[in-house]
Amino acid sequence: MRRVNSFEVAPRTNEDEELLRRLLDASASLWNQLNYERRQNFTDPDIDKSVWDTEDYRKQYVSVLGSATAQQVIRKNSEAWRSFFSLKEKGEDNGLPGYWGNEEKGRILRIYIRNDQYSVRWSNRSTVELTVGKALKDEYDMGYREKLCLNVKGKPKWSGDQGRLELYYDETSNQYRAIQPVTIDDSRLDSPLADHSAALDIGASNLVACTTTTGQQYLYHGRDLFERFRETTRRIAELQSKLRNGRYSSKQIRSLYRGRTKRRNHAMDALARNLMGLLYSEGVSTVYVGDLTDVLETHWSVQANHKTHNFWAFRAFINRLTCTAEEFGITVEVRSEAWTSQTCPNCGSTTDTTRHQDTLTCPCGFEGHADLVASETFLRRYENVVRPMARPVRFKWDDHSWSAIPHAHRPNEQRTHPKVTTGESA
Repeated sequence: MRRVNSFEVAPRTNEDEELLRRLLDASASLWNQLNYERRQNFTDPDIDKSVWDTEDYRKQYVSVLGSATAQQVIRKNSEAWRSFFSLKEKGEDNGLPGYWGNEEKGRILRIYIRNDQYSVRWSNRSTVELTVGKALKDEYDMGYREKLCLNVKGKPKWSGDQGRLELYYDETSNQYRAIQPVTIDDSRLDSPLADHSAALDIGASNLVACTTTTGQQYLYHGRDLFERFRETTRRIAELQSKLRNGRYSSKQIRSLYRGRTKRRNHAMDALARNLMGLLYSEGVSTVYVGDLTDVLETHWSVQANHKTHNFWAFRAFINRLTCTAEEFGITVEVRSEAWTSQTCPNCGSTTDTTRHQDTLTCPCGFEGHADLVASETFLRRYENVVRPMARPVRFKWDDHSWSAIPHAHRPNEQRTHPKVTTGESA
């Protein structure tokens, strides 16, 4: 079974950090050069080559990255292109594999290292050692067998056969982080009693509503995030309208785009980690996530499209959830959630219910929080839920972390159906 360790790494000296950034920058440069040629081969009708007919970039970067590491970056790019063709065959088009930034706008600093080209020593002073190309060794006066040694902060959750190491610079937190897949034996799982499940209703006004078979519910608010996203979008549109003819962008516009994306991604990553940590402590082993493909096609609108695609980046969030869940040994399953947002948990009606903002009501007398009700209905579709729902824990983003919001009593909570005590407005 495959699991993932995630930890922070820290250079010991300024020279070590300079060397590390040289490695990461060379990796990004290799990716961009290779990706540019493959995109040209794919899009230019005058070029009679496939995306696989490229220069031998490994030879160009072997002196800096080392042969094995250069090959891993090339292999990762090939995986991205195979994924692109696979989705294209299914009628899905997420765009061509992208670049890792550039020197002017800033690169995405990332590297992939083969499992036999690095070693992690876990102790009170853990370290990770990385191979370096000969040219860099000579430049930094390193010995023939010497490796770049970095400090490791944190402890491994899993031990086993190590896989390819991903090392990257997190610009938001100003940290270098590593992701290490490991393969372990099923008998070594540390939580054999983790047999509960959870279901997530994902949106934009409320980013995630979660219900577990333990009777716990979590709600992550998104209105402030979305309003800030829209405010930045309006500012970008205003600046674009003032550009001279023939110009489509500017340094300030590019800066706004980068800041908008970083804020969203930071909140997305923090939410995934916060939620999976809570579910792990609840003993959850399986998380159901709704497949929104049909829902988006049926209920499309300009505002829904802007929220779900541009702001929340649904597919990217599901990928982040899946990767983070893997670190905790939790499985994510994408299932149909059709009609869960319209189903009354009291009488089962899907046609008589009415949703107004965050509230779902039914002529039978039911009233509850629409998104939390949807997540509970979604969970009951696949699991037997016997425990009553506890008062939901609500979270709000403060630009750094997700913090629980104290509950405010509402008089109409007394009218809420006893099975779902979630009538508070988000």
